[in-house]
Amino acid sequence: MSTGQHAGKTPLAGQPPLTDQELASALKADLAVVEDLIRDSIHSEAPLLREASRHLIDAGGKRYRPMLTLLAARFGNPDDPDVLRAAAACELVHAAALCHDDVLDGASLRRGRTSVNARWSDAVAILTGDFLFAQAFLLLAAVPQQEARLEVNTFVRLVTGQIREMTGPADGEDPTDYYVTMVSDKTASLLRACVRLGALTSGAGETVVRALEEYGDAFGVAFQISDDLLDLFGQEERSGKRQGTDLLKGAPTLPLLYALSGTGHDSERLREILGPVPGTGRRTTLTAEERAEATELLRRHPAVERTRERLDAYIARARAALAPLSEGPAKDTLEALCAGVAHRAG
Repeated sequence: MSTGQHAGKTPLAGQPPLTDQELASALKADLAVVEDLIRDSIHSEAPLLREASRHLIDAGGKRYRPMLTLLAARFGNPDDPDVLRAAAACELVHAAALCHDDVLDGASLRRGRTSVNARWSDAVAILTGDFLFAQAFLLLAAVPQQEARLEVNTFVRLVTGQIREMTGPADGEDPTDYYVTMVSDKTASLLRACVRLGALTSGAGETVVRALEEYGDAFGVAFQISDDLLDLFGQEERSGKRQGTDLLKGAPTLPLLYALSGTGHDSERLREILGPVPGTGRRTTLTAEERAEATELLRRHPAVERTRERLDAYIARARAALAPLSEGPAKDTLEALCAGVAHRAG
């Protein structure tokens, strides 16, 4: 395949290294073509829409989701052009969701640069996100496999998960059950779609498709749990995420839900600062002192250990899902990504 014009740096920067050079070279070349497809897709006759879309795409990112699509395709025919279209569509969906998330969170930065909503307006960001979603649909519409085209449910789940994050658990609903449902929709659904599309467009068999779907479901939840822990223990210069960001925006993270449902002084103090459960009456603003105190309370809370145990369980589930797949560099890399998620959580 063509290497395209964006093949400069390794696409796996920040991820577990690929020891198989043939696979590494193939992924690098394919991701460059995917990058070209993405940039071709964001062309618009409306200058502002074109500029806002390019502003977000030019900010870069790890291209984690198209990489998953390309890895999944290695279990079939990875040279099918539809694989590349599917991979580009997955990144466009991710970019669209980020654009909308920044509006909901009032975020001013995205990928190290001014967010679309901060540079222009919330209205421009919403329309840009809508445009990127539409372009993803157009790419998938060109894919002949009927099953691959029917990924509309992924978009439904993304929105459902976002609403769940905003509203919090209903009265009487177990907070941790609610959390798993929320992140399965908000985060895991897209990762599941990435590997599913890679398998389908490459013509992989039904056993492979099912195994990768299970992997995507479990890996996606693990990825979000590790992100929750990163908010407490990550180093901003490495993760790009400031400690306490989730607390500041009122996100119902797993360690927080565990802590708020607990007993003892630290849980009680957290409820005083934050309210009973995120999304059910908690304050929308925190002082710097309150955020620092809440972060420290969470860092030392037994909820952290419970969260790590839950993370380990989902990583084990993701690894187990790979058992039916043929041995080789692609499977090794999917397993290494699990190790990477565990490592990033500290």
